[in-house]
Amino acid sequence: MTHPFTKLTTTASSKPPPPLMTFTFLLILCIIGFYTLHHPYPSPATPPLRNPQTALHFQKTFLSLSSNYTVSSYLRDLTHHPHLAGTEPSLDTVRYVQSHFEQLKFNTHTVEYKALLSYPVHASVSAHFSNGTTVELSLTEKGISQNAILDVVQPYHAYSPSGSAYGKVVFVNYGREEDYRALEAAGVNVSGCVVMARKGSVLSRSGVIFLAEAKGAIGVLLYAEWDRLRGGGVERGTVMRGVGDPLSPGWAGVEGGESLDLEDSEVSKRFPKIPSLPLSFENAQIILGSLWGGFVTQFLNDLGRVNGGRVGPGPTMVNLTFQGKKKVATIHNVFAVIRGLEEPNRYVLLGNHRDAWTYGAIDPNSGTAALLDIARRYALLMRLGWSPRRTIIFCSWDAEEFGMIGSTEWVEENLVNLGAKAVAYLNVDCAVQGPGFFAGATPQLDDILIEVTKMVKDPESESGTLYDQWSAPNRIFNGLQD
Repeated sequence: MTHPFTKLTTTASSKPPPPLMTFTFLLILCIIGFYTLHHPYPSPATPPLRNPQTALHFQKTFLSLSSNYTVSSYLRDLTHHPHLAGTEPSLDTVRYVQSHFEQLKFNTHTVEYKALLSYPVHASVSAHFSNGTTVELSLTEKGISQNAILDVVQPYHAYSPSGSAYGKVVFVNYGREEDYRALEAAGVNVSGCVVMARKGSVLSRSGVIFLAEAKGAIGVLLYAEWDRLRGGGVERGTVMRGVGDPLSPGWAGVEGGESLDLEDSEVSKRFPKIPSLPLSFENAQIILGSLWGGFVTQFLNDLGRVNGGRVGPGPTMVNLTFQGKKKVATIHNVFAVIRGLEEPNRYVLLGNHRDAWTYGAIDPNSGTAALLDIARRYALLMRLGWSPRRTIIFCSWDAEEFGMIGSTEWVEENLVNLGAKAVAYLNVDCAVQGPGFFAGATPQLDDILIEVTKMVKDPESESGTLYDQWSAPNRIFNGLQD
């Protein structure tokens, strides 16, 4: 997700993750190390440290301090149990991150906000086929223990309204405007139907739901194609429009501050009016394979594998029921500060979110483990006499999964200060996730991103760099990705 700062985000393919210390993690460390270490930052009283050789020494020392064991221990501790924002188990991760920063002797503090969050009470989906049979679809992931089932929140869409929808199913591809135009051209009308969509990269989850509502659908089932690689996994997520606490739009939800009522029009317009639920890829195929009705050639790349491109309506009927609860909960952002020597009022922010729908091993805690290890290395460098030129702020956000709430509330509270003093924000949620390297950044960071990838050895090659591996398939030209 996009954070409200200039950002650098690394992600990767959805293939199963390899060992924790991969070249993506090394790249993160190099980027941050390069960004803060490529200038010597001593006080004016120690001019010899301004020698470029000393700066290079700190860079090499920073990289040499890496430890697979240390990073893996952070990840193990962070993912010991689920830690959904606003729940009691999430406080363990708050205390863990805060304690880590305090042990490093950093100036550490936690900032709390009140925010409206959403949790499930009950959910069910049943498919009623034309031959008279009915199948109750399991919404629980396969392959996890009974204890895990009890600990992990059931699959749901945060902020979906409670309600039921019973109607014929129509497959709407990615649920975009062009998909509905294709359906209309084929004579397919979704009004009064339950639509099924697959999650794409263009339209957000909330965008799919709100557009389906505008087209007259009475409910939405959403699945992710990449879930088939995860053995029956289900992708939870939020369907709220916008970011930040819906009860305090534009200002921070601080204790005792102004808050809108749940029935306020500014609040209610951010939530859809029709219920929705996530489905596993496997369950989605059961329903898709039973559809007749219209035929849309544009959808064949998915439906062609299932039933020859038939999109409905029906004859399969679906009964979708969801009951949820919205409640105001306390969320916690954790910060640690290393004061800069030469420009203490210029901030470089390093961060990612901490909360997760379930265990969060890849997203976000591979990134949190990296963040904690970067902090550890900086603490060791400071013992050797290094200090940053600008102030570094480590940021551990809460309630990102619900709509980037923790980071947005903090920005709203500190908007003027950040507008005047923030230099850059480097964000890494998924530090390690399968082979390959992907990154996105504002144009100001293009050159440094390219330069750093040329410094990192490709672990899959005897002599190549990460830049060599990255540029070949992606055709990087003049520092930009085609």
